[in-house]
Amino acid sequence: MERGMPGVLKRLVRMREFGLIVIILTICVIMSFASPYFLTEGNMRAILLSFSTEGIVVVGMTILLISGGIDLSVGSVMALTMAVAGKLFLFGLDPWSASVLGIATAAFIGLIMSYFVTRVGLHYFIVSLAFLGIARGLTLVVTQGTPLSLFTLPPAFKFIGQGSFYGIPFVVIVFLVVVIIADFLLRRATMFRRVYYVGSNQKAAEYSGIRVDRVKAGAIILCSTLTGLAGIIFMSKFGAATPQFGVGMELNVIAAAVIGGASLNGGSGSVLGAILGIALLSLVTSSLQLLDVPVFWQDAIKGGILLAAVTIDHLVHTRRK
Repeated sequence: MERGMPGVLKRLVRMREFGLIVIILTICVIMSFASPYFLTEGNMRAILLSFSTEGIVVVGMTILLISGGIDLSVGSVMALTMAVAGKLFLFGLDPWSASVLGIATAAFIGLIMSYFVTRVGLHYFIVSLAFLGIARGLTLVVTQGTPLSLFTLPPAFKFIGQGSFYGIPFVVIVFLVVVIIADFLLRRATMFRRVYYVGSNQKAAEYSGIRVDRVKAGAIILCSTLTGLAGIIFMSKFGAATPQFGVGMELNVIAAAVIGGASLNGGSGSVLGAILGIALLSLVTSSLQLLDVPVFWQDAIKGGILLAAVTIDHLVHTRRK
């Protein structure tokens, strides 16, 4: 059968992400019959918007997973970014400068985490788990536990999260730019290619002359910085900074990256796979809502999807060994 296939089709079938594409198309076909509202323009737009901003965080998490790391603090860091930027704006700073300082705060947290991972020698899991609590605690301190109302944000700033450019939501454009740049760098840039070597075999990477600690630190800081960027987009979209925002987001982000092919053992993954992973989760969420499945079951189903993805990743990794 493969002999009769055109070259392009053969390459498509052999892609690691091909299975995800088939699953997504299958869900779309089934839901088009199960609900008359699924294929409407409004629902498709809602699905696209729902994963565009979170998808920026998924890109950072994927690169970190490829390098062999993991970050459980993304939801808390995002909330802290929003709180810092929102508080500075309320103190009289213009929203653009406040946003830059908010993103810088996220990057600084990534820098501190990278110090404990690369210099102290602690595991990513422990460090990020600690900063999940630290960042959330600092968010509560900054906001005093109450949401910051930012309805006075200028229209030009709100455009980031609410505006459209030739009918395309600006959030989606920002998301696509991040995806294209990250995908290009992972495929072409030597520095970014090193995350695969470090994630696959750290010792071999060290013997080949790669500055492993720098690669690890860069991946951690990049993930935190992209998380901060997503936080600013959410702030402009909702016109508020809520201290409880992002609770549980790490589950969605890690699930999307792993479903997309990023290994928890490091060394494998792609931006395309990560985006397909977050798209699949958004489709599942939308489908469950349209089918009136209770919210509690939605969380359980997402957890089951994550468990299945991690199990498959573990079995594949074990078989390769």
